[in-house]
Amino acid sequence: MLPSTQRKQRIDELAETGPGPDAGVSLAASAWRRLRRNPVFLVGASIIGAFVLLALSSPLLAQHDPALRLLEDQVSRAQNEIPPPQPGFPLGGDQYGRPFLSRLLLGSQQTLLVAVMATVIGLGGGLTLGILAGAFGGWVDTLVMRVVDVMLSVPSLLLAVSIGALFAQQTQFTVILAVAIVQVPIFGRLLRGSMLAQRASDHVLAARALGVKERSVVFRHMLPNALGPVVVQSTLSLAVAIIDAAALSFLGLGSGDTSVPEWGQMLGSAQNFFDSHPQLAFWPAGCIILVALGFTLVGESLRDALDPKNRR
Repeated sequence: MLPSTQRKQRIDELAETGPGPDAGVSLAASAWRRLRRNPVFLVGASIIGAFVLLALSSPLLAQHDPALRLLEDQVSRAQNEIPPPQPGFPLGGDQYGRPFLSRLLLGSQQTLLVAVMATVIGLGGGLTLGILAGAFGGWVDTLVMRVVDVMLSVPSLLLAVSIGALFAQQTQFTVILAVAIVQVPIFGRLLRGSMLAQRASDHVLAARALGVKERSVVFRHMLPNALGPVVVQSTLSLAVAIIDAAALSFLGLGSGDTSVPEWGQMLGSAQNFFDSHPQLAFWPAGCIILVALGFTLVGESLRDALDPKNRR
């Protein structure tokens, strides 16, 4: 107990300084306030925004059909020559005479589709496992976590390659499925930990003491408060999904339809031209790295902004 003089001084200090900037503000509003002032988040969000805009508008921006070999007459196998940049073809052509810029633009659409679909499917599977383990506990928790531990014991890229190799014919769907399965145990373990932390919280104990049904306790009181770390992880998983999907395509486990360009596929087909024509690999690799960096910057910024310890 502070003496009356010290208490009075403390009250005067609070009256002069006023409440903190986040006093009486929800966690989401406080996080958004910090994100708007975070240059790391702004850079990452700008990269993602440009990438999404490019992917959505790529059919309009691409001047040529990416499957047509419009510059095939300029390809020389004997002299290892490919079409150089020229009017109408700013980046020239690839090793088959196809318009390189058009393939690069339309490849962003396929890359975005694979990353988003794989993350959504992985998130759905992880939420199912996390809810079962975190809500019921006991033998259900033990069984689910042992399956998750087995999946996490294998490196993610090796697991994705193993799953992709199981299919007799590789398609875009097999790439999405392989990357999604890799994401499931990560989301499941993360949500399970958050759910277990919520089980012992005061508002959950109070709801159970009032006789609220277990289903309502799980989906109305535990799950909404446990989704914060999962949202952050989903942003980071988008970056991992882009890299894993590109790796599968690079290793020949992607879609065999070369008329539909994808950045990993373009990078894989250029591996025989690294020495003579490095630009064939530089552009798709640079795009993959830049977009993955954007999602990583946003994810790390969200993690810091949503951390309650940072609310000062």
